[in-house]
Parts: sequence; C-alpha cells; structure tokens
Amino acid sequence: MTRTVFRGGRVFDGTATLASADVVVEDGRIVDVGPGLDGDEAVQLDERAVLPGLFDCHTHVMIDRIDLMRELETPFSYWFYVAIENLRKTLAIGITTVRDAAGADLGIKMAAEEGLIAGPRLRIAITALSQTGGHGDGWMPSGYDITSPTYPGMPSGIVDGPDEMRRRVREIVRAGADHIKVCTSGGVLSPRDDPRHGHFRDAELAVLVEEANAAGIFVMAHAQGAPGIKAAVRAGIRSIEHGIFLDEEAIAMMLKRGTWLVPTLLAPQGVLDAAAAGAAIPAASLRKAHEVIDIHRAAVRRAIAAGVKIAMGTDSGVTPHGHNLRELALLVENGMTPLGAMLATTRSAAELIGVEDELGSIEPGKRADLVVVAGDPFDYADLGDRVRAVYQDGRLVSGAV
Repeated sequence: MTRTVFRGGRVFDGTATLASADVVVEDGRIVDVGPGLDGDEAVQLDERAVLPGLFDCHTHVMIDRIDLMRELETPFSYWFYVAIENLRKTLAIGITTVRDAAGADLGIKMAAEEGLIAGPRLRIAITALSQTGGHGDGWMPSGYDITSPTYPGMPSGIVDGPDEMRRRVREIVRAGADHIKVCTSGGVLSPRDDPRHGHFRDAELAVLVEEANAAGIFVMAHAQGAPGIKAAVRAGIRSIEHGIFLDEEAIAMMLKRGTWLVPTLLAPQGVLDAAAAGAAIPAASLRKAHEVIDIHRAAVRRAIAAGVKIAMGTDSGVTPHGHNLRELALLVENGMTPLGAMLATTRSAAELIGVEDELGSIEPGKRADLVVVAGDPFDYADLGDRVRAVYQDGRLVSGAV
C-alpha cells in the first residue's frame, strides 16, 4: 500500500490547538501523526492548517432555497439534481459528513457512497415524523396539500397515535434511515402551527424511541417550543434541533440526560434573507421568523453558558448550501469559544451521530478525512473561502493543494 505523508502543516487533531506535525495516510486511514514523518508520496502543505473532515448535523440536501411558488412549479425529479449540486457545494467547504434531517432517500446516499456523485458522507432520516397539523403537514387553507410526496422508499411522515407511530418508524427503518427525525413542536416555516406548542403525546414518543432503540439508531427532534423540547428529553431523544424557546427547566433536563443541542442559528436568518431576496414565503412564516430570531440566540447563549452539549448544524436548504460555516461564527458570537465551535463541527459532531470511532479527529486508526485551510482556521468570518483541499479516505475530492 502507498503511504502518503501530508508534510509541513499545522494540525488540529480534534483535541487541542494547532501544532506543527505531519500526517501519514495508508489505505484510506491515518496511521501516524507527528513531526518528521516520511512516506512513499508527499503532499507539501507549506504551513497551511489541517483539520479533520467537518460535520453539519442538520441539513436538507434535497432543498436549495425556500420559495413556495418555486416548489409548486418545479417537477418532482428536478430536486434530485438539485441535491447533486448541494452536495458538491457542501463538500467544497470541507464538510465531509452531513446528517440529513429529512428529504434525502437511500438512493441519494448510495450514489454518494459509490462515487456516482461527489459529496459528503450522508446519514439520512428519510422523512420527518409530524402529527396532523404539525410542522411536517403541508395542508393549506385553500385545501391544497403541499406535504412532500411519498414514493417507493419515502414513507409518509404524517402519523397519529402510538400504533401508527410504531408502524411508521419501522417503515422508515426499512427504507434505510440512519436516524429518525420527529417534530415535537410547531415550526417557523409551517404556516398552520405555532412553534411554541408541543406536538405528539408522551405515549407516541415513547413508542418512537422504543422502536429506534430496537433498530440501534438515534432520534433527533425538531423542537422549538419548551413543551416540545421537554417532551423530547423525557422520551430519551438524543438531540434537540433549534431549541428556540429553551427555558431554564429544559436546559436543566438536557444537562441531566446528556441531551445534545443542534442550534441551527442560521435558520431564522435564512428565512428573512430569502424573503428580502424576493422568495414567496407565507406571511405567517415570515412573521414567526422575525419574532424568534432574538429569542433563539438568547436561548442558545444560555445553553452554551450552562454547558449543554452542542453540535454544529445549519438547516441548510432553508439557507443556501455552501455557506454552512457561517454557523460557526454565530456560535462564537453567542458565547462559544472558537475552539468550542471547531469541536462542535468535528469531534463533538461525530460523537452526536455515533461515528466518533471512525471520524471527527486526526489520530491513528481514523478514516483520513482531512481539510486543508489557508490562514487561521479559528477565524470563522471567511473560513469557507479559505478551504484549499478536501480529502475523504485520503483521496482528494475537492480543490487542490
């Protein structure tokens, strides 16, 4: 096997600050890290920084913008081609693993795994579970229903009652899900609900978690209102997505249970940006985005200060793909240290989704997902613009050194 040495870089190994070191890769794995290493081939880094492959733990790769009229006028199959471009953009900024929060199916994941398309490693939810009238229910006052269509490999996400919940989780697992996504509150973009209200009852969520545990997979909860957050934590759901109305009781519950928070601070701003650019967004959704943006940031600041476990996620799709790393700057603006933000998109993110034995740090035995960055990797103002090369399993997949 060919031993490739990445020589002369400043390495962030996922545990400490930058240190001058070489990284040796063989057969797609990191085999050594340290000074003065050699190999059969060399990649000269010239003091550029080397990071572990980055993570985005909340994306929607099948969406590239929010615009109701555009969605209604676009053929169903078009979105698969949109996903290809979204994945390319995401990979180009150094994100080598994403946790999709509904929309991507097993075919998209397989295409990326088998090299038919370029993109990050995909962990997929398939669909998002929503109660009738919940965040995933696209019923409109006109009587039209814009809920995402079902097709082979994409079960309906609308479910009511424990028995329906049990069957639907099993169908989603059968379709190839790596995790389950459930909406335990209303949302900003769903016009017929209130993000402060809790959705699903404890009995429904207990069945969901029971079935996910039986399948050996985690559950992520779209949870914006405090009642929905607390219901998710009580049920043993692994991560709270958004957490807009987190209160002190909810934070205490999360700390006690070890529940993760994926803040997606970009998401409300993305709604406002899209509206400013002329996107057709329902007035109710736009109003809610204005109402929650400051509340959301204050809640995340409290969670960070309290020591809640944080992983980086963006809700990209609501915001443009390829701009994901803006979330790191927002985390720092709201109380996280620059090192903490980097951990949130590397080692901590890998732990959240259960791949920390393979990814998330640069150390012997791990898969050789590496990102080469010019300048200071802890300066998040323009980090995406300074990514020079991206490697997966030691293979160059974007850019050039």
